[in-house]
Amino acid sequence: MATVLPSRPRQANQRHNFAIVVSTYHEAYARGLVEHTQREVEQLAPGSQVEVFKVPGSFEIPLMVQAVADTGEFEAIMAFGVLMEGQTAHATLISTAVTEALMGIGLETRTPVIHEVLVVTSEEQAHARCIGDEINRGTEAARVAVKMAHAMSRFPRRTNNPAGR
Repeated sequence: MATVLPSRPRQANQRHNFAIVVSTYHEAYARGLVEHTQREVEQLAPGSQVEVFKVPGSFEIPLMVQAVADTGEFEAIMAFGVLMEGQTAHATLISTAVTEALMGIGLETRTPVIHEVLVVTSEEQAHARCIGDEINRGTEAARVAVKMAHAMSRFPRRTNNPAGR
């Protein structure tokens, strides 16, 4: 498990339009991820927009990511959720399904989907990755989103939007 964040890219000269799809099942952790992301995006790409779409649980994230990607309005979509491992395979089943769906959406639409649906084994791990500053995955997602928006800017995106936006 990574204990450091990726390097911070240089400040972008252009404004970006990003989306966050976040599960509110673990509200405090979700809020921490979103707040860290918004703060980092403002540092890296001042004036960029970050729109937040909330869903009840991690299993619902891919459906909303697909709907958001289909609009063609966003240069990258960040997917946030927290799954706590328990005594059953439920977290593993959900995380596998979500991972496969998010990868498919990104490939299908050519919209970067930054996967930060976390599987943790303790409240301490969740706190460190969602609320703390040292290895916050919201900060990481913002850095990756900015880098990917820049990297993908020369390629057309695909959408399933019947209006053709």
